[in-house]
Amino acid sequence: MDAALDLVVPILAATLRVAAPLILAALAGLFAERSGVVDVGLEGKMLAGAFAAAATAAVTGDVWLGLGAAILASSALALVHAFACVTLRGSQVVSGMAINVLAAGLTATLALAWFRQGGQTPSLPAGARFQPIAIPGADWIAQVPLLGRVVVGVFGGHTAPVYLALLLVPVAAFVLWRTRFGLRLRACGEAPGAVDAAGVSVAKLRYAGVMIAGVLCGVAGAAISTAQGAAFSTDMTAGRGFIALAALILANWKPWPVLWTCLLFGLLDAVAIRLQGVPVPGLGVPFPVQAVQALPYILTVILLAGFVGRAVAPRAVGIPYVKER
Repeated sequence: MDAALDLVVPILAATLRVAAPLILAALAGLFAERSGVVDVGLEGKMLAGAFAAAATAAVTGDVWLGLGAAILASSALALVHAFACVTLRGSQVVSGMAINVLAAGLTATLALAWFRQGGQTPSLPAGARFQPIAIPGADWIAQVPLLGRVVVGVFGGHTAPVYLALLLVPVAAFVLWRTRFGLRLRACGEAPGAVDAAGVSVAKLRYAGVMIAGVLCGVAGAAISTAQGAAFSTDMTAGRGFIALAALILANWKPWPVLWTCLLFGLLDAVAIRLQGVPVPGLGVPFPVQAVQALPYILTVILLAGFVGRAVAPRAVGIPYVKER
């Protein structure tokens, strides 16, 4: 039993750490797309947030200032996306992809120009990174046979973004399904004409959904560079924004399924990390690193190919709303 726990508990703990940015990004897409705006720019906003957080933390030595900078940078790109899609009624997919391209080029260029370290920021000291937080009563809980070790080992010692990601799932579910704002936001994605007829501004609600997505993407980016990592490197989000978008589709645009889907991707990523350097049974050679790293992306393609047809998107998502006169 102890040997099994020694194997399983670290993998589950790593699953939560890896899944946290995915959960935040998927919730970001949930708010944007429930309002009727397709957001394929999650990747770009996360990358901008990761760079802004690491750069600010490297200069100031304050991780919270880094988090604030990440939110501002991501929100600025979200505002551009909202203006292009809601005000100008442009192509939402094109706008999102443009944000991805802009963020990828701009972050690498600024990192190279400002820090002269090949597109990276300096390594962050301990005070400029999110540190693990001990759960209250961990010593007492750990004394409970078996269960205590699992609870403390899996849920204890994570950074603030991990706990925030888990907390925001029930918050998002409550806001979207139990508040007037959430009802109106979802109505914008289903029947914007009815929302307009009720005297509520569709444009304002869609701006709100996209801007909430910008804030959450900023937190996700900061989690990658200042919690999971200790610096920014070029394209360090590594497609997580697209995986989060896939998780959102597989979860049918609902908060709790988003959590389980992101945890599934996180589990595969955690297992892939553990497999690096482990010999293949019967062959005596290690698992190919490239194949192991590709597992989460292969799973994304397989799941989308098998289940995307069953996903029911908001009916008005991706359709610019033109106010009836």
